[in-house]
Amino acid sequence: MRYEAHDYQKYATAFILTHPVAAVFLEMGLGKSVITLTALFDLILDQFLIRKVLVIAPLRVARDTWPSEIKKWDHLAGLTYSVVVGSETERRAALARTADVYIINRENVDWLITKSKIPFDFDMIVIDELSSFKSYQAKRFKSLLKARPVVKRIVGLTGTPSSNGLMDLWAEFRVLDLGQRLGRYITHYRNAFFRPDKRNGEVIYSYKPLPGAEDEIYKRISDITISMKSCDYLTLPECVINEVPVLMDEKEMAVYDGFREDMVAKIKDQEIDASNAAVLSGKLLQMANGAVYDEEKNSLPIHNKKLDALEDLLEGANGKPVLIAYWYQHDADRIKARFDVREIKTSKDIEDWNAGKIPAAIIHPASAGHGLNLQTGGSTLIWFGLTWSLELYQQTNARLHRQGQKDTVVIHHIIAKGTIDEDVMKALRRKEKTQDALINAVKANLKKKH
Repeated sequence: MRYEAHDYQKYATAFILTHPVAAVFLEMGLGKSVITLTALFDLILDQFLIRKVLVIAPLRVARDTWPSEIKKWDHLAGLTYSVVVGSETERRAALARTADVYIINRENVDWLITKSKIPFDFDMIVIDELSSFKSYQAKRFKSLLKARPVVKRIVGLTGTPSSNGLMDLWAEFRVLDLGQRLGRYITHYRNAFFRPDKRNGEVIYSYKPLPGAEDEIYKRISDITISMKSCDYLTLPECVINEVPVLMDEKEMAVYDGFREDMVAKIKDQEIDASNAAVLSGKLLQMANGAVYDEEKNSLPIHNKKLDALEDLLEGANGKPVLIAYWYQHDADRIKARFDVREIKTSKDIEDWNAGKIPAAIIHPASAGHGLNLQTGGSTLIWFGLTWSLELYQQTNARLHRQGQKDTVVIHHIIAKGTIDEDVMKALRRKEKTQDALINAVKANLKKKH
């Protein structure tokens, strides 16, 4: 296919070419893969500045999206690649092949750098979904940091740089610039820009930015960062957000309220404990969805109200393909038991969905979050169970609401009234404000810079 680059795509490619360290915050649907690959082709095959590139991506994106993008565009002909996924034997074989670009899933970064005993001789790294390196305690972060000094160029791509607040940015930029802009130590960054928020005595649970901290952080990273929102550069179809309330009956609500208040509930003579707030939150979300796991991981049904609402929505779709996002396995099990649905897991599933062969599909946000193009298969998404993760929420929505979508996208949220579902929706909206502030602060102004 012939690549007719939009002005913003040309600008983003030029930014990567002229910045050895680049943070490129491209909102979903703007074509970050082809933008980056165009720059890689230039650096490797035209300018001969780079010899060997490591692309780090979520598993499905590494396995499906990057290879298909390389094969898709005419101007990338000649750019060779090797996909480093699968068993250790398969990964070693992939690394032994001669190629320009090696594509690995992020779960294997630690293996590659610290366990494989294969020399790390890449001179450029592309991190697809930089936000997956936001935890400075994760093995993948620590491993990549060890290898980072030998790399000449690095690009961090994401549409959700600070899904849980500005604290996320430190680790992301530590990997990119080795601490030049936000400091080498998380404690220094935290002390400089934040103050304790929620705490219990000496235990601090969260921090909030000091006055003026946001502007200062954005200023420090602005020289290596560009940000683009799809609404600024693409004419996307309308996206309709809809909430579908469901009401539990008195008996069901009494179980839910009793558990919330006492953190212990008797359901079918099975006692379920919530030893801390995180566990309680998870249990309440399960209960809002209609079932809950006991200590033996058995699923105990509570209500079918969300399944009833889902049935109404499926009927209302009048045969149009519908994508259903679930969170807990018992959600998937109950949906499969009641409806004729297919779970999107494999490359064949993705292909069949986009070909219009699947009337109703279920998908987990953690595996659907990044890079999957599902926009040609349908335009209706139903959130059966919600997630606290803004990143996964936005990325899952963007599987349908992206460039190439021809119809109005409708996103339904089935909300159990009077439950934690309502709190999750409020939290997602609050987090979105922080991220929007960051995106706007470093947004690329094409007219000024082009």
